[in-house]
Amino acid sequence: MVSSGKKYSRKSGKPSMEDQFTRAYDFETEEKKDLSGSEEDVIEGKTAVIEKRRKKRSSAGVVEDMGGEVQNMLEGVGQKLNQEYSQQFLTLFQQWDLDMQKAEEQEEKILNMFRQQQKILQQSRIVQSQRLKTIRQLYEQFIKSMEELEKNHDNLLTGAQNEFKKEMAMLQKKIMMETQQQEIASVRKSLQSMLF
Repeated sequence: MVSSGKKYSRKSGKPSMEDQFTRAYDFETEEKKDLSGSEEDVIEGKTAVIEKRRKKRSSAGVVEDMGGEVQNMLEGVGQKLNQEYSQQFLTLFQQWDLDMQKAEEQEEKILNMFRQQQKILQQSRIVQSQRLKTIRQLYEQFIKSMEELEKNHDNLLTGAQNEFKKEMAMLQKKIMMETQQQEIASVRKSLQSMLF
């Protein structure tokens, strides 16, 4: 772009683009210049005008072609940028998708591990509960056996005491009978000695 208030000097002998466009469409001036003079001059002038017009039109076509090339170049650059950024975004989204899949896989693994640990914990609780139940049953059986043993011991002790009492009573009775017999025998001897 040209800065405001300044114009670059043109090269000598080379018309600017504005002059070319102005001359290309300034037909009336050229025709008025060519109307004066002889018929040959007019024919030569017309030929020169036609030649100039052809050249001017071809230069306008060159400008138009250049504009088209610039437009095509800009469109190509835009398409290239679009493709590059689209590819970058596509790569990022694909990577993001892979990361999400990996995260989901890790989450699934962690959930499976948690479920396994929970299952192991439940099984351990069941085993502990069964063992505790077995310990309680054994303890109850032990208490019951001790009670039965104590009861049997009491019964045996009571029976032994009763047998001992019976034997003591029988022995006491026997001793008393023997004592009575001895006393009777003594009395008999005393009476016999007194009588005879």
